[in-house]
Amino acid sequence: MKRFGITGGIGSGKSFIATIIERMGYPVYYSDVRSKELTNAHPLIRQGLIDLVGENVYFGSELDKKILATAIFSNDELRLKVNQLIHPIVRQDFEDWANSQKSDLIFNEAAILFETGAYRNFDATILIYAPEELRLKRVLNRDIITKEEVLTRMNNQMNDNEKRKMTSLQILNDGESPLLKQIEGVIESLKF
Repeated sequence: MKRFGITGGIGSGKSFIATIIERMGYPVYYSDVRSKELTNAHPLIRQGLIDLVGENVYFGSELDKKILATAIFSNDELRLKVNQLIHPIVRQDFEDWANSQKSDLIFNEAAILFETGAYRNFDATILIYAPEELRLKRVLNRDIITKEEVLTRMNNQMNDNEKRKMTSLQILNDGESPLLKQIEGVIESLKF
């Protein structure tokens, strides 16, 4: 079984591309979605976040994402501690999921594979990228968030030019380039 990462900056369309790959019949683990589920349910993560950020980081049984985002995107040390708390648990969850799959190719969709070094755990990583203005527009249309908040998040991620140097497997999701042809080409290259 070969394992591949799917990554890209905020608003690049990585989840959309992952959904297409999943509809092509390949198993996809959605790290960001699963991380949110684990953040609400996993007792070690809950207690760790309360210890790091405070009781108000949860509203009942749900994480207050705005409070967490505000805290971590303005404090690099805190963001590192939160990542060190959550990422190993999500990584183990992925491993458990991967071991239950029967496909020759499986995929893990995650936002910060290059930034965390997790890309090294895969046979290869596929980068989804798009022009920054388009990414900004997508996020503003999708999330209840200010332009400044989006730009802060973008600036806390490695830029696409750096990521493009780290992998030859790339899909341009600019709304103009044919996606399916690019996806099929990448999938075919992974089969060997």
